[in-house]
Amino acid sequence: MEYALKIILSAILIVAISEIAKRSSLLGALLASLPLTSILAFIFLYIDSKEVAKVSSLSMDIFWLVIPSLTLFLVLPVLLKKGMNFYLSLAIACAVTVLSYTVMIALLKRIGIL
Repeated sequence: MEYALKIILSAILIVAISEIAKRSSLLGALLASLPLTSILAFIFLYIDSKEVAKVSSLSMDIFWLVIPSLTLFLVLPVLLKKGMNFYLSLAIACAVTVLSYTVMIALLKRIGIL
């Protein structure tokens, strides 16, 4: 039952954001940019484990990994504005983001953060 609740809440968030974005891209962007998924993950992790250290660790890891995730939001609009096909643009932007994650994780491991 607990997993079903997690799935339902996550699905509701995604559907709500996409529906709101149809009417207002700014409001959809505002909702999507809020760390709602992270907040839910913190709550579920704490309920499941009762360990604040795990929540703290998850929070710091999310912080560091938000930085490379921003490449998606930079690369995708550039490619779309150049007239590239949506799905190809999205695939390239995702690939660049994966590369950014790989570089960031390697860097964080090298300096001892991860």
